[in-house]
Formats: sequence, C-alpha cells, structure tokens
Amino acid sequence: MDFRDTPEEAAFRAEARAWLEKNARALRPGARRAATQSRADADTVRRAKEWQARKAAAGWACLTWPREYGGRSLPPIYSVIWNQEESRFDTPPNLFAIGQGMLGPTIMAHGTEEQKKRYLPPMLRGEEIWCQLFSEPGAGSDLAALRTSAVRDGDHWVLNGQKTWTSGAHYSKWGMILTRTDPDAPKHEGITYFIVDMESPGIEIRPIRQMNGEANFNEVFFTDVRVPDSNRVGEVNGGWKAALTTLMNERAALGSGFAGPTFEDLLELCRTTLVDGRPAWEDASVRVRLADFYVRWKGLQYTNYRLLTALSRGTTPGPEASIGKLVAARLRQEMASFAADLQEAARRASRGRVAGGRNLAAVLPRGSRTPVGRGHRRDSAQHHRGAGARPSRGNSRGQGHPLPAATARARLNAAGERPRYRADARQKLDKVPGAR
Repeated sequence: MDFRDTPEEAAFRAEARAWLEKNARALRPGARRAATQSRADADTVRRAKEWQARKAAAGWACLTWPREYGGRSLPPIYSVIWNQEESRFDTPPNLFAIGQGMLGPTIMAHGTEEQKKRYLPPMLRGEEIWCQLFSEPGAGSDLAALRTSAVRDGDHWVLNGQKTWTSGAHYSKWGMILTRTDPDAPKHEGITYFIVDMESPGIEIRPIRQMNGEANFNEVFFTDVRVPDSNRVGEVNGGWKAALTTLMNERAALGSGFAGPTFEDLLELCRTTLVDGRPAWEDASVRVRLADFYVRWKGLQYTNYRLLTALSRGTTPGPEASIGKLVAARLRQEMASFAADLQEAARRASRGRVAGGRNLAAVLPRGSRTPVGRGHRRDSAQHHRGAGARPSRGNSRGQGHPLPAATARARLNAAGERPRYRADARQKLDKVPGAR
C-alpha cells in the first residue's frame, strides 16, 4: 500500500484546502468538528443548509455524482480527501450524508426520470434533507422481516406501521421507506420502496432519548399515511433490489468507522486523570488496557487504509468497509466504557474511598480491567453465574486477569508485523512512564 497522494490527488487536496481557508475558519488545536448527526435545532439546520449551498455553488458538493446530476464524476477517493480537509475547519454538521451518500445513488439507479429531476438537484444543494426509514422494532439485522404495510388505494398507497432508529427524521423533508405490499409472498419478494413526505398527515415522530441525554434517533409511526404511486421507487414488490443499492452505498459511506473519540483522546484522558495524586496511566492495569486498545485501533486504521487504497485505485472495496463499521463501533463503545470507569475510580479516590498506592485493578469494574475479547466474555459469564461463583480462569483472588506490563509489551511487539507499525507502537510506549 502507498498512503501518499498521487500528483492528481495532491493537486485536488491543495485546491480544496485553499477554498476552505477562504470560506471557513480553521479549528483550534485539539478541537473537533461538530458531529455528523445530532438532534440539530433550527439554527443548526439553517447553518448546515447555507454551508451546503455554498459548497454546491463552488462545485464541492457530491463529488462522485455524475456531472448530469450536478456532481464532478470523481472517484470516491476524492470525497475522502475533501472530508479530510473539511474536518480541519469549523463548519456545521453534515446533515445530508444519508440523502447524498445513500438515497441519491438509489434514485439514480432505480428512480424515474421525473424523480431524478425533482429530487436530486435540491438534495445536492442541501435544500431538502432526507432520512432512511428501514429498521423496525422486529426487523433490524433481518431487515426483510419488516411489517409496515402499504395497501394500494387508486393512485395512492396507504401506509401503516412503525419504524425505529431513524436518524434525522425530525428535521427531514423526505424519507425513503420500505413497506410490505404482499404479505403472502416470500419476505424478500413482497417489499416495495417509496419516497414519503415527512410532513404528511398521519406521521408521528418521537425522539429516542439516549443515556447521554441527547436524542439522535427517532421512532416514526405511520397511521393511514397516503403516498402517491408516483413516489414509488422501482417495481411493486421489487423494493428489495433497490434496498440493496441503498445498503451497499451505506456500507461505503459509513464503513470507515473513524468518527468520534480516538485512541489519542483516551491516552490523553489517562495521562490527565489523577488517582491518589498520580496519573492513571502509571498504573499497570491501565497500561494493559491501553496496549490492548492500541493494537485493535491500529488494526482498524490499517484496514481503513486498505479501503482507501481500493478507492484510490478505482476498484470496489471488499469487506474492509463492513469490518470498519462492525468492529469500530464495538471498540469505541468499549473505550468509552473504560473511560467512564476510570473517571469513576478517580472520583472515588478523590473522596478517600481508595487507599493510597492501591492498584487500579482493585477499583476498576471487572469489565474494565480485563483485556477485551475472551476475557470480557469470561467476565460476562462470571457475572451471570453470580458474584460468588468461581471464575473459569484467572488468579486465585478472582480479580480478573490483569496482565503485567511485560505481557502488554509482548502483545504490541508480536502484533506489529510491519517495521513502521512496531516503531509507532514503541513510540507510544515511550510516552507511558515505566512501560519500557
């Protein structure tokens, strides 16, 4: 793999950076661009639309779309380069990714000419925001099990049912929805795909409140919602084919999986969090977890490089995008859980509930002090057997499986198959007092 830009990509990157420097303010050191999806208020939606219109007027919107639909017919790697450069600037959150990255290509592939002319131009300019109405309470990983119905009534269809985990439904003008139109057909063959006006009578949107207090997702209820047949995408009962087009584009759009907090953020937290007056990263059990997270994080990073290399060569990525989406989400969840547990341990220490000099392994919750993977599952099994049950493996005190720093170093060195990787790993270890 060659991670450097080609001459053409480098020229494009310079052009993009020059335009951004003239039209946006650079982020402060350490600052992060606003999240791509959030429960945006009216002002955020307005600013996002204005920024999108500005990019579209200058030719920086939907770079991979064909020129006939307002794009520049560029390979996907140019969108990656643009996103890398834009992430350095303080711009509004991207509320258009679902429409432009997933639903626009679906309309191009399966929509009528009238639908392309009506929906694609305002989608590119950011005048109308779209949401994806696929998942249901009983149809998530098995999407074809969906039960929201559409019954024909003259030139219209009448929709009834419920969708869930719908991002951005509360500020979207349009939605792409999968419905059951033939309950007697095999489940993949009785589905039809529609465009639905989210302001139609009979649609109720309820936010799903997350544990952090935000509500990025919604439940959407449909009660006798009427949709004209002209809003049908593809053939009646042939919606699964169009859905696969949406899902394939979703995999490429979201699969890089590197949004959100990074390993460097977690490392900084461990450096600045004090327990009994000492940085948390001086604790052996914390270093073990950091080493484990680092190995997995680098694995994802190099998998993502394989994805970018495929895009740069103009080929279709393989399973790398799916790996990124599946593995990165779980890894970030575990890193966030560990960060929360570490801060709780520091809080308890500040209240004098932890004796000075004690190893953090004694105060971090069980799931936080064991390496992720087999150890994590063993701890889960132990939890279900009961607190008094004997652990399947581990030390005689039943305190999980803390590994010495030497083992952590061995894991890093063993996992680093490339010289560049090993050098990077050793550089990280050098920042941890006493790790070498």
